Amino acid sequence: MSAADLPDELWARVLELGVASSALGFRDLCCLAIASRRLGRLSVHPAVWSELLSRDFPSQSQPSASSASTSQPQPQLHPKSLYKTKFERHKVRMAEARRRAVFEAEARVLASRRRLADLEGSIRAEGERMKTAAQELDNLERVRRASVALNVWQPQVVRGRQKQLVQQCTVPVDSRLSDLNMELKVCKQQIATYKNAYNKEKHKLNDYEEALQRAKYHPLQDSHASGIVNEPRAKRKKLK
Repeated sequence: MSAADLPDELWARVLELGVASSALGFRDLCCLAIASRRLGRLSVHPAVWSELLSRDFPSQSQPSASSASTSQPQPQLHPKSLYKTKFERHKVRMAEARRRAVFEAEARVLASRRRLADLEGSIRAEGERMKTAAQELDNLERVRRASVALNVWQPQVVRGRQKQLVQQCTVPVDSRLSDLNMELKVCKQQIATYKNAYNKEKHKLNDYEEALQRAKYHPLQDSHASGIVNEPRAKRKKLK
């Protein structure tokens, strides 16, 4: 006896057991319906789709007792039609969830880029501050050396320039030198802190961008887009 000789009741039972054991899904039933006219006729049996409905949408497959008692009697929908309705709603919810995930991932990427820009600005500001302090420190060192040189004999021209340089300085040299050295030390520490935070944020940005790519990834859309891109190339090959 071949498979074609089996009665419809047995094939219907096979489909029911396949759905009940999760071996068959709605896509499998649709493929069977396309492949075989007989299986297509059997695959729309209400028992098959009722089982599939209760399996894939367990919380929505049965109406509540209160709503059933208060609502007006409505015509009974075929389980396949009911499954299609629920599946379409599920697709909409999944699409909305995907859009929210993409939006949240994009927000994290933008926030991380803003933090990186702020850190870059802070590093530049500390660099300018350190450059100014280093320049002032160099000038004060020249004043200090000139002040020491005034205590020894020098030609009058050289001595006059050094005296003028010392007189132009209006702040206590030693205390100001100490302050500038401390300021340079603080600037270096701040720059090191900002650079460390920048490197950590850069790693976070890489992770956020990868998460964004995963959130945007859609196998069907990407394969369709690649097919459109490759189609002109394939046409050119055929023309050759």
